[in-house]
Amino acid sequence: MPLPQKTDILVIGSGNAGLSAALSAAQTNPTLRITVIDKSPVSWAGGNSYFTAGAFRTTHNGLLDLLPLVNNTDATQASRIDMPVYTEQDFTADLQRMTGNRTDPALSAALVRDSRAAVGWLAANGVRFQLSFNRQAYEVNGRIKFWGGLALKTQDGGKGLVEDELRAVKNAGVDVFFDTAATALVTDQTTGAVIGVEVVNTDSAGVHKKTTIAAGAVILAAGGFEANPQLRAQWLGPGWDSARVRGTPYNTGDMLQIAQRDVSAKTAGNWSGCHSVAWDADAPADSGNREVSNEFTKSGYPLGIMVNRDGERFVDEGFDMRNYTYAMIGRRVLQQPGQVAFQVWDARTVAWLREEEYRGEVVRRIEGESLEELAEKCTEVGLVDPGRFMESVREYNASVEDGDGQKRWDPAVKDGLATKGLAVAKSNWALPIDKPPFLAVKVTAGITFTFGGLAVNPTTAAVISETTSDEVHGLYCVGEMLGGVFYDNYPGGSGLTSGTVFGRRAGRAAAERAGKSGRLERL
Repeated sequence: MPLPQKTDILVIGSGNAGLSAALSAAQTNPTLRITVIDKSPVSWAGGNSYFTAGAFRTTHNGLLDLLPLVNNTDATQASRIDMPVYTEQDFTADLQRMTGNRTDPALSAALVRDSRAAVGWLAANGVRFQLSFNRQAYEVNGRIKFWGGLALKTQDGGKGLVEDELRAVKNAGVDVFFDTAATALVTDQTTGAVIGVEVVNTDSAGVHKKTTIAAGAVILAAGGFEANPQLRAQWLGPGWDSARVRGTPYNTGDMLQIAQRDVSAKTAGNWSGCHSVAWDADAPADSGNREVSNEFTKSGYPLGIMVNRDGERFVDEGFDMRNYTYAMIGRRVLQQPGQVAFQVWDARTVAWLREEEYRGEVVRRIEGESLEELAEKCTEVGLVDPGRFMESVREYNASVEDGDGQKRWDPAVKDGLATKGLAVAKSNWALPIDKPPFLAVKVTAGITFTFGGLAVNPTTAAVISETTSDEVHGLYCVGEMLGGVFYDNYPGGSGLTSGTVFGRRAGRAAAERAGKSGRLERL
C-alpha cells in the first residue's frame, strides 16, 4: 500500500499511546481515514512499549473488580489471593508522593480518574490482561499477596501489548506505515493550524523519498529523547550520554524539537528527569534487545544490598516497595564510580528473585561459597576494593536489628526489618547476608524514558503554544512526549496507563476536529 498523500488523522508513533489514539479516533468516527507512521522499520514496531513488562496501574475495587479482565486466574487460585482495594485517593497520593507534589494536578486527575476505564477499554478491544503474579505478588504463608498498588500486566508483556494493539487498529481500518520519518509540521499561514506533515519514506530498496501528507489533525506520539546521547547530556546532565538505552533506538527527541521549531510548542514537565532502572551491565549500550526485552532489568535489590565498585553501599535498598523505587534507582547507580554497582544476596533470598531477570541465560551470575570467594570473583568484572566490600557486608550484617528476622520478614509489605547505626540505612527487608551460597550481579543504569515534554490541554491533549498560550489547532501530544505528569520518579505501571488515557482523549478530540473540517486537499 502506498503512503497516502492525505489523511484525516495522522498519528506519529506506533507505541501504546499512538495506537491507543488511533484506535480511539477510529471508534469515534469510523468514516475517517486514520494513518499511523513510524520512522522505525517494522522490526522495531511498538517503540518503547514493546520493551515494557506491560504493567498498567489502575484504580480498582479489589480482586473481583479485576478478575473479568484477566485470563490467568481460576477460582482455586483466586481464593488464595490477597489484593487490597486501590482507590483514586491511593493513586493520587502515590503520584504526589513520587513526584514531590509536582505532578500537574489536572493531568494527574485525568490519569487517575480514567485509569480503570482505560484498561477496560483495552481489554474490550482484544488486549490480553493477566494478574502480575511474577512481578507484583509474593506467596507468604500460603497466601498470594499483591503489593504496591499494581496488579495488572499484559500477556507476554510489552510484546503482547503491541501485538494486540496493532491487531486492533488494523481491524478498525487504520493504516500503519513504517520507515517513515516526520521532518516538519505544515501549518496554515493564516490560522496557524497544523494541516500536514513533511515526511521522508524509505522503501525496501533503501531509497529515500520526501513527500507531504495533508492531515485534518496530527497526533504526536513519537517518544522522548532517551536514545539521543547529546540531548541526554544536555538535559539530564553529565554522565547520561553514556547510560544504556533500555528500549528502542529511535526515540531521539526529533518531534519534540520539531514541534518547538515549527509551531512554538510550549514545553512542560521535568526535562532533567527520567525513568531509569538497574540494568544488566553486559546489555547492549544503544538499544534494548527485542528478544530479551525487559529481562535485562535487575529489580531484586530490595531483597539484598548494593555496593559500588569501591565496595561501598550507597543507597537504602529497602526504603519503599520496589515498584515505587525502581524507576529512580538507575540514577543512583549512574552516580557511582564507573557508573556500575553490584547487587548481592545470600541463600535466604536468592529463591525470591525473579527467574526471568536473574536466570543464567540472561545475566552473568557471580557465585561463591564464601563472601571472600564472591568478592574475588567480582574483582574479575570490575570490583576495585574487595577488602572494603567485605567490610561493608560485615558492617551491614552487624547492624541488622533481628538476626532471626525470618520470623517476621515479609517482602509483600514494608516489614520494618531495618538496620541500626549505619550511615546508609536499609529500612525494610534487612536480613544478614551470611548464609552460603552467595550471588552477585553487576548492573549499570538503563534509561527507559524521559519526563520532559510538551504542554497540553488536559481534556483533549491538544498542544499549547508558547507564543500565544492557546492551543495549536490540529495538533495533539500523548505518551512520553506529554510533559507534566512525572517528576524525578513515578509509580510503576503509570506510564502505559497515561499513554492510553491521553491517547483516548487525543483520538476523540482529533476525530471530532477532522470530522468537522470536511474533505482534505492534497498539499
